[in-house]
Amino acid sequence: MTHPDQLASLDGQQYLVLRPTGPVAGEYRATQRELLKLLPSGTKHPHTEHVTLRGFYEPERRDEVAALVRDWAAAQHPIDIVADAIDTFPAPWQIVIMRLARTASLIDAYASLTAALDRTDFRRLGELSLDDWIFHLSVVYGKTLAPEAWADLERASRRDLADQPRCTVAEAELVWYEDGVEHAEVIPLG
Repeated sequence: MTHPDQLASLDGQQYLVLRPTGPVAGEYRATQRELLKLLPSGTKHPHTEHVTLRGFYEPERRDEVAALVRDWAAAQHPIDIVADAIDTFPAPWQIVIMRLARTASLIDAYASLTAALDRTDFRRLGELSLDDWIFHLSVVYGKTLAPEAWADLERASRRDLADQPRCTVAEAELVWYEDGVEHAEVIPLG
């Protein structure tokens, strides 16, 4: 994130993310470029592709969160990422997403992380059960768009990805926000 308002709203939070590469990253960037051409300048969007596995609000226990994530990552095999479609989270969220297939390794990663976190009292943000979680990469944040502009963007965005780009991710990234600055630690899997 680079916008000062976004950075301020994230202060004290931590996120565990995966950074897809290769064909998945290429499809993501091409899609985002095309959609941003249709939108007003200044429309918010992620500046790097990422799959969020968990969010936390633990400003005083960031080191403990990092230790848990490192232990989880050491036992986690590389994760297969397969892009299924360009889709949306409808109003009130209004986000264009790249929806991911529920690969065995992605499901296992989410489930094993849940099991590790269930042994803690860390404050988790926006967490859903594995059955309810939609694995995705956010492409464009359309919350500020008028309803008709959002409807147009939804129609222009949604499509299946016939070639189903894929990659294998061998590291996770713990990202945290402190004093208006984004920080990150890259953690190898396995």
